[in-house]
Amino acid sequence: MMKPFSNPLRAFLSPDILRQLQEVYGSQVEQVLSAMARPAERYYLRVNTLKETPEGVVKRLRGKGIQAFQHPSVAEAIWLPAEGPFPVDPRLLKVVVDKFTAESVLTGASVYAPGIVSCRGLKKGEEVSIVDVNGNLVGGGVAAMGETEVLTLRRGLAVKLTHPVYTVPSLRETEEFKEGLIYPQSLPAMVTVRVLDPKPGETVVDFNCAPGGKLSHIYQLMEGLGEILGVDRNARKISATKENLNRLGCRGVKLMVKDSRFLDLELPELKADRCLVDPPCSALGVTPKLYDGKTEEDLQALAEYQKQFLKAASKMLKPGGVLVYSVCTVTLLECEKVARYAMDHCGLRPEPQPCHLGCRGQVSLFPEAAFMQRFHPHLHGSGYFIARFRKLGEPCPEF
Repeated sequence: MMKPFSNPLRAFLSPDILRQLQEVYGSQVEQVLSAMARPAERYYLRVNTLKETPEGVVKRLRGKGIQAFQHPSVAEAIWLPAEGPFPVDPRLLKVVVDKFTAESVLTGASVYAPGIVSCRGLKKGEEVSIVDVNGNLVGGGVAAMGETEVLTLRRGLAVKLTHPVYTVPSLRETEEFKEGLIYPQSLPAMVTVRVLDPKPGETVVDFNCAPGGKLSHIYQLMEGLGEILGVDRNARKISATKENLNRLGCRGVKLMVKDSRFLDLELPELKADRCLVDPPCSALGVTPKLYDGKTEEDLQALAEYQKQFLKAASKMLKPGGVLVYSVCTVTLLECEKVARYAMDHCGLRPEPQPCHLGCRGQVSLFPEAAFMQRFHPHLHGSGYFIARFRKLGEPCPEF
């Protein structure tokens, strides 16, 4: 029996997260929950304009039969339509996968062995249903491994997705991807770098650079001219960042494996024209969302962590320099309340943003939130927050 995908998200979010969402969205919270449970209708790519024009990439993709469209405001952004939901056959044998894998399967990805939680009785070649740990059906596929192989190797393709709930064209095997002409990236992430507005010849520091999406966009807008530094505390993530930069042709970017919360102490002589702070967050704005059990204590701990990056970046920033703070979430604790900290404790003044495609911040907290930018799941397909600040010492320019 075939049935459409359904995810009653409210039942799989912690009470604390539901309270946080209610605080932001009020009577619209059910619309937001519905939007969070499915992928965005548009899948975005950034065109690497160092190698090709957006028009050229759109033409090439359409030549492959892929629908592709250029964004009217962000020239380097193109989008592909996502399709679905499609019905999936809930077969008797279920392969249980972790949260990250389940949410990836929902947007058309196959299952690799490390993402499997349980596959009891699995045989190679068998048709299976793919579910998350709460039993939500996220896709159907054919086993590429048996149970013993999955549990012994713990790597490689385990289930080839054949019946997706939602689909977008897979581009990682295309010439356009391999040649570094495109980078999969959300529209709000691209807007973030447009808000930073880096200029050729400047010194720019990305405090949370992995896996290199925003860092390579910074390089692209600066045409590779200037001093660009990317930092992450995880060596494996820096290695992945280096691979992405190489594929995109970003030469001369300095990468460092360091905890950037202390970067101002490690590099006291470095003074930046612009800093990007895009720290770890609750990621509640990333869709689709299947479940999340974070508590208010978890969210508060993340907010305190985010503030530490802002403090270090503000100290490294030149007087009159620009700092952009962004997170892919929607909670007040991690968005406007962290921005308020930057204003009160870091010598930073919020200012208008040169690229503003979302909605204004929560002005009920403080008037300056009107300068800030929010993307909402039910309006934009995902949740995101962007604040732009100038370090005291120079008049705020008009846009």
